[in-house]
Amino acid sequence: MLKDDLYFMKQALNEANKAYNRGEVPVGCVIVKDDKVIARAYNKRDQKKDVLGHAEIEAIQKATKKLNAWILEDCTIYVTLEPCLMCAGAILQSRIKRLVYGAKEPKFGAVESVAKVLDNDAWNHKIEVTGRILEEESSKLLKSFFQKLRISK
Repeated sequence: MLKDDLYFMKQALNEANKAYNRGEVPVGCVIVKDDKVIARAYNKRDQKKDVLGHAEIEAIQKATKKLNAWILEDCTIYVTLEPCLMCAGAILQSRIKRLVYGAKEPKFGAVESVAKVLDNDAWNHKIEVTGRILEEESSKLLKSFFQKLRISK
């Protein structure tokens, strides 16, 4: 873990809180290049009625627009929940250098929990992965959201 990981994960948690307050699954993400946040996003699947509205996809799209390039090779992506298969693929395809995530995703996690998509020697690009940064805070937010959702039904 780098010293800035906590700082940027807290920013990702701020994005997750925005999702929570809007009734979205609270996952937040920031993308950093040269120690500056170049994109930030949170889950917008319900808002957009779009299965692709994951925080990582939203942030990657913003970062590629900002840099006017689809390759994000000198970037680090911070996300509060272990990426799913779709998001892990997008991270791999965008050539992001480093992934830092918070909570494990026991049902759909594609980095450590269910599958290890990024840990494959066949890929021509390797991503440095650091997991479980601010895991407790990320998990608490998710648990609170789903608890609130169950109570309201």
